[in-house]
Amino acid sequence: MQFTARDIAALLGGRLEGDPDHAVTTIAKIEEAHQGALSFIANPKYEQYAQTAPAGILLIGESLAVSNDKVCAIIRVKDPYAAFTTLLELYQQVMASGQKQGIQQPSHIGAGSKHGDGLFLGAFAYIGDNVTIGTNVRIYPSAFIGDGVTIGDNTTIHAGAKVYEGCRIGKDCTIHAGVVIGGDGFGFAPLADGTFKKVPQLGIVEIGDRVEIGANTVIDRATMGATVVRDGVKLDNLIHIAHNVEVGDNTVIAAQTGISGSTRIGKQVMIGGQVGIVGHIRIADGVKINAQSGVSKSIETEGRAVTGSPACDFREHYKGLAHIKLIPELMKRIAELEKRLG
Repeated sequence: MQFTARDIAALLGGRLEGDPDHAVTTIAKIEEAHQGALSFIANPKYEQYAQTAPAGILLIGESLAVSNDKVCAIIRVKDPYAAFTTLLELYQQVMASGQKQGIQQPSHIGAGSKHGDGLFLGAFAYIGDNVTIGTNVRIYPSAFIGDGVTIGDNTTIHAGAKVYEGCRIGKDCTIHAGVVIGGDGFGFAPLADGTFKKVPQLGIVEIGDRVEIGANTVIDRATMGATVVRDGVKLDNLIHIAHNVEVGDNTVIAAQTGISGSTRIGKQVMIGGQVGIVGHIRIADGVKINAQSGVSKSIETEGRAVTGSPACDFREHYKGLAHIKLIPELMKRIAELEKRLG
């Protein structure tokens, strides 16, 4: 499918320079630009390519100077990254219009289950009893949907994902391959003889709207009540969210992070990779936690940035690191003083 520079500029509300009728059929990274593709520059590290890349259409900021006769058309916008995201969404919708629909065999739909129009159910997928599935839902091969699960409109569940009984998933969500939603929380009561007795996990998991969950991420069901992931949350691959955790709206969490039980995470929190968070604490709205930090107590100040283990204010942490670099010289000076003192 072709799009002209004129069409794209009109869609984005951008300022067009060059050939308005030049058409492209695909999207390419700026390093791999060619005249049949649209490319963009949002990061200053890549601005050098504006002078050399043979792009068909180049999407850039309002002030970037370009003297490159290999570019057929330029579209200037206020925020190139946001504009490019809009184009990717449109491109994805066009590609999705040709995707499969219908129910492949073998697959299983249990008694009392119902679904809206536009369902795609891949081969070897299993839908339990009394499941409610919205319109335009896509469930890929070998997915498991347990009894009583609810799935909202326009949600995609990729191959091999598992949603245990009773859990609820909102609209416009993406659940990637290998995700497990609603497995038992890690609840074991220590006994006098040194053994552990399993605590029944009777709750569910509730996933809000517009949530994306990366591959092989695990979200445990609550002991009682619900483990909650609210609207707009974005989870990377290989994350563990334990029982009764609550994750606030539009929070983003990077890979290999582990969040212990009953922790409350606020809205618009940013958590880097390999962060460990203990249970039963609160993280305030807008907090930023640097990668590989260990959070051992509540962070009550909104918008605070922390790093290290145990996590502390990032300014204090880096001051401490600067002092650590001085330790060898200080030890040398102490040894010299001791030698003088005999």
